[in-house]
Amino acid sequence: MSTTTVGRYAGVDVSKARLDVAVRPTGERYTVVNDPEDIDTLVGRLLETGPPPELVVLEATGGFERSAAAAFAASGVAVAVVNPRQARDFAKATGRLAKTDKIDACVLARFAEAVRPQPRAMPEEEVLLLSEILDRRRQLIGMLVAENNRLSATVSDTVKKRIRRHVRWLEKELSRTERELEEAVEASPAFRENETLLRSVPGVGPALARTLLAELPELGTLTHKRLCALVGVAPFNRDSGRIRGKREVWGGRARVRTVLYMSAMVASKHNPAIAEFYERLVAAGKPKKVALVACMRKLLSILNAMMRDQTPWRSIHPLTA
Repeated sequence: MSTTTVGRYAGVDVSKARLDVAVRPTGERYTVVNDPEDIDTLVGRLLETGPPPELVVLEATGGFERSAAAAFAASGVAVAVVNPRQARDFAKATGRLAKTDKIDACVLARFAEAVRPQPRAMPEEEVLLLSEILDRRRQLIGMLVAENNRLSATVSDTVKKRIRRHVRWLEKELSRTERELEEAVEASPAFRENETLLRSVPGVGPALARTLLAELPELGTLTHKRLCALVGVAPFNRDSGRIRGKREVWGGRARVRTVLYMSAMVASKHNPAIAEFYERLVAAGKPKKVALVACMRKLLSILNAMMRDQTPWRSIHPLTA
């Protein structure tokens, strides 16, 4: 059979410096620098050597994959950015225990061919901007926590003085970043409208609303079960024969899950629907953490329905005084 008639699937292992590419079933291999010029060359080479790939799979690599994914998408090639854990589990399942960049590219190509994950449309420029500002905010908060911990453990007055100076700078930088977030939301009519919609739910603050807008563009377009699995709050079975193991949640989008957890804690006290649900589960003997994860799913389900129907909270769940 001619290779020009065979569906091609590409896997791209991404690092800060380079891209390692493997194509199945043709066996093509490429290594290019991870910069716009070489990425354009790579896309052109893949399109010129045969029919466009059916699917290109990249791992989420802290943002280093964005340029390549955007270039493929702009050329009309279907792109899926997958969780690294999912790809690694697939590698182990197929007996590929060694790990190098070239091996990872081959594993991703095989994953694309065998699993064919759902292509995910590249977010628009304003969504990428919001996501990067949110990333910077998280980094600054992490550095502030670390520096304050160091301050409490430091004895030297000289070192304490320098840490305090750095903490003040970080606080100013965090304040500037918060203003940039506000400006990014205000500059987009869609962001403004959807943030207002999401924040109409008691327990949903700006952190969760903006994280959902930037990190979960599928909100309002998927079923409740698929969305929960995507975020990583869907319980997975651990059964074997007659043994019924504990249901566990794992994987998914950790950034969304972290902020959703905090919002569910607030909602379990101040949102009538979530609070009633939480108390009912605890009264039925569920551990509090299990009940809280269930509240995360319920809150996500509510937000998903609101975004799908563009219906504010109060028209669905009127609040009593």
